[in-house]
Amino acid sequence: MTTHSQSTESFAALLEESLGTVKKFEGQVVKGTIASIDRGFAIIDVGLKAEGSVPLEEFGHEMARSLKVGDIIDIYVERFENKDGEAVLSYEKARREASWEKLEESHRNNERVMGRLTGRVKGGFAVDLSGALAFLPGSQIDVRPIKDIGPLVGIEQPFQILKMDRLRGNIVVSRRAIMEESQAEARSELLSNLHEGQIVKGIVKNITDYGAFIDLGGIDGLLHVTDIAWQRINHPSDVLHVGQTLDVKIIKYNQEDRRISLGIKQLKEDPWTEVASRYKAGDILQGAVTNITDYGVFVELDAGVEGLIHMSELSWVKKNIHPSKIVSTSEQVKVKVLEIDPDKRRISLSIKQATDNPWDICQKKYKVGNVIEGVVKNVTEFGLFVGIEGDIDGMVHVTDISWSASGEAALALYKKGDVVKAKLLDIDPEKERISLGIKQLDADPFDNGIDVLKPDMVLTCVVKSIQENGVEVETEKGVIGFIRKGDLSRERSEQRTDRFAVGERVDAQLVSIDKKNRRLTLSIKARELSEEKEAMATYGSSDSGASLGDILGNAIDIEKVKAQAMKRTAKKEADASAEEEAQPKAKKAAKEKDAEPKTAAKKPAAKKAKKED
Repeated sequence: MTTHSQSTESFAALLEESLGTVKKFEGQVVKGTIASIDRGFAIIDVGLKAEGSVPLEEFGHEMARSLKVGDIIDIYVERFENKDGEAVLSYEKARREASWEKLEESHRNNERVMGRLTGRVKGGFAVDLSGALAFLPGSQIDVRPIKDIGPLVGIEQPFQILKMDRLRGNIVVSRRAIMEESQAEARSELLSNLHEGQIVKGIVKNITDYGAFIDLGGIDGLLHVTDIAWQRINHPSDVLHVGQTLDVKIIKYNQEDRRISLGIKQLKEDPWTEVASRYKAGDILQGAVTNITDYGVFVELDAGVEGLIHMSELSWVKKNIHPSKIVSTSEQVKVKVLEIDPDKRRISLSIKQATDNPWDICQKKYKVGNVIEGVVKNVTEFGLFVGIEGDIDGMVHVTDISWSASGEAALALYKKGDVVKAKLLDIDPEKERISLGIKQLDADPFDNGIDVLKPDMVLTCVVKSIQENGVEVETEKGVIGFIRKGDLSRERSEQRTDRFAVGERVDAQLVSIDKKNRRLTLSIKARELSEEKEAMATYGSSDSGASLGDILGNAIDIEKVKAQAMKRTAKKEADASAEEEAQPKAKKAAKEKDAEPKTAAKKPAAKKAKKED
């Protein structure tokens, strides 16, 4: 018979063994048998007389339809018994645990794993790896950014595991690594088969100012802007866009640095091969302006065939201005072919030679001496530019504007937009110059004024300007003269320019006539010395017995009397002029009639004054 103590020990051992087995069950994946399926749940027996229920939705739609009583499946035991005495089971966690083991093995062996992209999460995307949830960073989804991931969601595809942490349940995967590996294989195969002259398909990957990079299937080639088309392309984006598929020709391949130069225009015939037969020097053609530079204008004569119009060939008359002021991009222009060089792919063109030379027309139409009328186009420091015909201007030099005014004073007489008449002085088609003169419309007052002038003549002049070294004056005939500072007076103390005022009348003796510079040289000092000499000759003879002081005194008195008489006469003339302007013509006539006796009454007084003189 067994004793009580023995039975107690046996029960404790069995209990310990039973509890130990239960603890081993919890947190493990075990084999379970489906006992029944009822009301959306599968009742699973996991042994040790323990059963638990699992929602059919955990098995997925396909598997849930195929389950039947008696099937043995892997199931995860979370707890062996809950408060209801049932085992807590999970098929999802069983799948995850099984996946983790396989994933860890694949990670250790650096093997690819299959998964499905399920959606977007913060910083990247979620991937289902046969039940295990992994994180795919945004930078690892492709070799280039993808805007729309829709076509990739739900599709089973390979991934590379970058990092695993089972304790935290973290898995990081990469799709880009798989693609780069595939591209590397494709690149090696592609490079081994590439050769110059080959035509391949490519996708526009990136566009820059100087061209576009074309993806040939794992390797990029450069399509330079000059190799896109035979005609001029302002920017590659004008004809290409990212993602565009196109045929390209390999025009250069460097196997050492793996650089590939591509071309599209090489797929078409070079239009320059027929240039020599289609065009010849002297042809007048029509073309479109494609580009404007500082040195000229490019004109497209045909697709891919351009010629250059140098800035000197743009216009007969518009000089030293930017070509953009004459023509505009896309404008249709008529040009003349000057020279063709097919080898250098150059055609020289001219716009101005496609039209008649307006300078030749002007030479035939106008003759020297003709009087023309035009509008002042511009006023410069050296003269006026006057429009004659079309865009041709003639120049009136500052010295040909006025006989009397000079420099800034002459330029101030006219402004831009004034309509003026001028005489044509010279026309030179070769130098493209037309000289005009405004002052030549009138006779030279200098020539008319000097006809009556004689050496040592005393002239009454009006002060025109006060200068530091003298005084500029104008004679009654309109001739300009100059009195030097040293000739302003015989007395040194009176040789000051501040003694004079503009508009003041002075008497000066003519010293010389400068016909070249059209000026007179006058002297007050010479006049005073001449008057003194004349007084000596008249009043200073030895017979008279007069002293020099008496002679000078008499001469001075005579001059005073003359001056007073001149002032009285000037005052009378001014008063008479004022009365004539203020009174009607009828009253003026009556006054002149009444004034006759008064004039007769004054005759004796005038005779008396003459006798006293």
